[in-house]
Amino acid sequence: MEWLSDPQIWISLLTLSALEIVLGIDNLVFLAILADRLPEEQRPLARKLGLAFALVTRLMLLASLAWIVGLVEPVFSVLGHAVSWRDIILIGGGVFLLAKATHEIHGSLEGEGEGDDGAVAPAVAAGFTATIIQIGILDIVFSLDSVITAVGMVDQLPVMVAAVVIAMIIMLVAAGPLSAFVSKHPTVKMLALSFLLLVGMSLVAEGMGVHIPKGYLYFAMGFSVAVEALNLAARRRRKPVKLRNSL
Repeated sequence: MEWLSDPQIWISLLTLSALEIVLGIDNLVFLAILADRLPEEQRPLARKLGLAFALVTRLMLLASLAWIVGLVEPVFSVLGHAVSWRDIILIGGGVFLLAKATHEIHGSLEGEGEGDDGAVAPAVAAGFTATIIQIGILDIVFSLDSVITAVGMVDQLPVMVAAVVIAMIIMLVAAGPLSAFVSKHPTVKMLALSFLLLVGMSLVAEGMGVHIPKGYLYFAMGFSVAVEALNLAARRRRKPVKLRNSL
């Protein structure tokens, strides 16, 4: 336990925890959007199960570091580019995320409950089990990226585990307010779905050997959210229009 008194260990823990939280933003946004499709009473349970699955996945990956290292070894090559199992998983997850985000945008803008007469029927809630499965699939992809980053930064397994647990606790606390905010503001939901499209594109590019720093993606999303926050603030200050009574 001598490592507990090493300041470098604590610095590594804080740095890695902050990085895990940043890397978990896309996971949290995806979770908030999918949970929003469920009946209101099922959303908290879906968020907790989704984050619990993400935590278990990350801890299992950390417990099998030798297997993680093997994932980055080339399996075959295409046009001179070596392809590993990690690349295949990232490409598959990116394509899934692109398809899912596009489907959600279509459902939000075109509507999924219109009848033949053009009337809008009540929205059909997504199945709970299907939602959890979709969350689990993306959890695996996001967890792989997160764990590989942790392995590259720190060589102490207890520090990695502690950082992952800290990040998950913070994400669990933030999941409810984030979901409520996204659900309340449709424009924010569109921004979040656009962000997921960017993340999906970056996963596919990463799997094909083109590295796109996530800082660019987070800056784009952060800038858009800041502009939308100004729009929301201006809308709240705007006085409602009063019609003059002509009688």
